[in-house]
Amino acid sequence: MSSALKIWTLLTGTVRYEKIISTRNRGHGQWIEAPILAYLIETPNGRILYDVGCDYRKLADPTLRTRYFDFMHPTIEAPRMQADQRIPHYLERLGLTPSDIDLVFIGHLHFDHAGGLYDLPGCEVHVHQDELATARSGLDGGVFADELANSNQWRLQAGEYELAPGIQAITTPGHTAGHMSLFIRLPKGRPVILCGDAADLNENLSDEIAPGCCWQDNVEQALSSIRKLKSLALAENAQLWPNHDMTFFRTLPEFPLWRD
Repeated sequence: MSSALKIWTLLTGTVRYEKIISTRNRGHGQWIEAPILAYLIETPNGRILYDVGCDYRKLADPTLRTRYFDFMHPTIEAPRMQADQRIPHYLERLGLTPSDIDLVFIGHLHFDHAGGLYDLPGCEVHVHQDELATARSGLDGGVFADELANSNQWRLQAGEYELAPGIQAITTPGHTAGHMSLFIRLPKGRPVILCGDAADLNENLSDEIAPGCCWQDNVEQALSSIRKLKSLALAENAQLWPNHDMTFFRTLPEFPLWRD
């Protein structure tokens, strides 16, 4: 059976916010420190990135940081990101450059998942067509319009498909209009499902709690996507990897180690 070869987890920064951002109507007044993650996946057909973190420029420049992130207070602080947490730095440590990335798969277009595209010029980018349409509408406050500048060059997807042998795009709308997760079969360990923000925390999965922010307040759609991921994990004996859970992140191999 075809599979990917390796997955590296890339910590591209952290963000502190009130827990209700991740768990709907649960966690008022409780603040959490969350990882901002991307994943590098090596396959027999090339290398794939799932998400790319923030645009470092917006965090390194105090004026830009104020412009882009002050409006999120008091529930979300500006992310923290070091220069060595940019995607090209991680690639360099593996002897790679952005030109060695064959495909960038963006689970959704919020700033902490798509902003890092600035560091990956010329890469092939995949995103769901509903995600881009909503982002262009300006109605999703988690999207920065300038980060869509090259979106006319992206490859829009309409549903589930195979990115590479053993890697399947999974539609999981709810948090955003066109959110996508990723199923990855591995040669040694159990398959992995990158939940993206369909499930920020293990709590979203175990208690079936919708994300705090759901597109058009469609909580049932978000819950349906959580249940879909859980059913797939059960059927495939796969691990579910929540996206912003610091405790879970600390259980993963620390870069440059990998899962295979």
